[in-house]
Parts: sequence; structure tokens; C-alpha cells
Amino acid sequence: MLELQGVQVAMLNHGPIEVRRPTSLIRQFDPEAYNINLFLAGDGGLSQGGRQARLTAGQFVVLDTSRPYEGWRRCDRASAPHSTLTLQIPRLMMPLPSNVTDRLTAVPFDTRHGMGAVFARWVTGLVRDPGYFTRDDVSTLSSVTATLLAAALAPHLNSAVHDSSEVRRRRLRFQIDDFIQRNLADPALGAEAVAAAAQISVRQLYELFAEYDRTPAAWIRHLRLERCRRDLADPRLRGYPVHAIAARWGFTDPTTFSRAFRAAYGVPPGYFRRLSHREN
Repeated sequence: MLELQGVQVAMLNHGPIEVRRPTSLIRQFDPEAYNINLFLAGDGGLSQGGRQARLTAGQFVVLDTSRPYEGWRRCDRASAPHSTLTLQIPRLMMPLPSNVTDRLTAVPFDTRHGMGAVFARWVTGLVRDPGYFTRDDVSTLSSVTATLLAAALAPHLNSAVHDSSEVRRRRLRFQIDDFIQRNLADPALGAEAVAAAAQISVRQLYELFAEYDRTPAAWIRHLRLERCRRDLADPRLRGYPVHAIAARWGFTDPTTFSRAFRAAYGVPPGYFRRLSHREN
């Protein structure tokens, strides 16, 4: 699996499977993301929000992790070294209004031509040749992936998405996300610093985030907690104290970090680490 600042890309090899994400599982953990499943071999079906999509090789579908879905896949493992490419991308990274993108879940998209083909080649190349990129490329790769996915979806959206003002807001959101991702470790990162980097007022920044039902501080905290969760589960970082990992991602007060982590994931960070390492 390849992780690009919240964007995760992976190739899966499997035989026939059934998948189900019920409400009970969503309540336990929700990354608040879109899952994109690109069928490389075989066929299958997925349903969400009252829609059902039947897909074959060369098509992809978008699913919302915050809503229940079901699906099935039929694929011969022996004849398909890679059956499915999966991409998970936080909803707030998508340069599209959430109420628009929601109408595209459980809808098949073609990758044989147009921007769908460009998007499929891009994400396939990312996961097959990760050695071509360095750590310094991660932020750019993440933004390009979100842009290409939006471009692949755009022809199916209403005309409001193509308005020039929306395009400008889309670019601004990319700049803001990029700045936040690159500065998560800075304890001073806040709305003022983000607004200054984007050359907008703090009020404009809050208005932009209000479209996604979040505040800048909440989004920064979410991203920091995700980095801490990843590091706490990494056996290579077993020797790092919990408070050191928290400080690594901008949490200067261990007590505040512990409370925030427990509120987000249901368990204290130390317990989460022990549980993760025991499972590994």
C-alpha cells in the first residue's frame, strides 16, 4: 500500500468476495473518505444510497465510507495477479462540493478513454512504481491524484462545477490543503497561519471550511491524529514514547493529545499502540 498524506492507494489480489460496511462498523470508525474501487479483472456489483452498480474490468466506482454499502466481486485469482486497485481519499481533499459528489456514489465510470483513462493510468503507475518518487514528492502526488479524480468525475456533474468561480475555489482549497499537510508538525499551525499562506482573510478561510462542515482547527487536529495513529501502529516506531510521537505531529501537551485521541478513536493512545502491536 502507498500512503500519500491521507491518500491511500493499494493493489489487491483476490478471488470471489463479498463486502459489507454496516452502520455499526461506521460508528466504530469512519475515516470520512471516499473509496474508489477500480476493477482490473473480473466483474462485480456495489450498492449504496439506493443505487446499484454492476461493474466489469476497466470501470471504477466511488463509495462514501460514512454511509453503509454492500458489494460482491467475482475474479479468478490465478488468472488475475491484480484484481482491484483501491484508492481512499479524505472527502475534504476532494475539490468538489460534497453534496454534488454524493450523487456519484455507486455509479460506474469508464477508464477506457478521456480523463477516466488518465486517472486510471496515474493511480496504477503510482502503486506499481512507488520507487520513482521521494518523500518530497508526496504532497504534490496527493494533490495531483485528487485533481485527476475530480477531472474524471467532472463530466458527470452539473454545470455549476464548471463555473470559473468554482474552479478558483478548487485551486485555493488545494493550496490550503497542501500548506496544512506540509506544516502539520508545526505547533503554531492554525487558522491565522493558513489564511496568511493562502493570502486570504481568516473569515474567508472559515467560510471555505464551512462548506465542508468543518473548522480549520478541526481539520488540522484530524490530520494530526491520523498521523499519530499511523505512527503508534508502526512497529518500527515502537521505541518512541507516545508523547514523542504526539509532539512529532504538533501536539505539545500530552494530556490534551490523549483526550483528543480517545475522543477520536475510543481508546487511549497507549492502549491503541499495545493492541496494534499485538495484532501484528
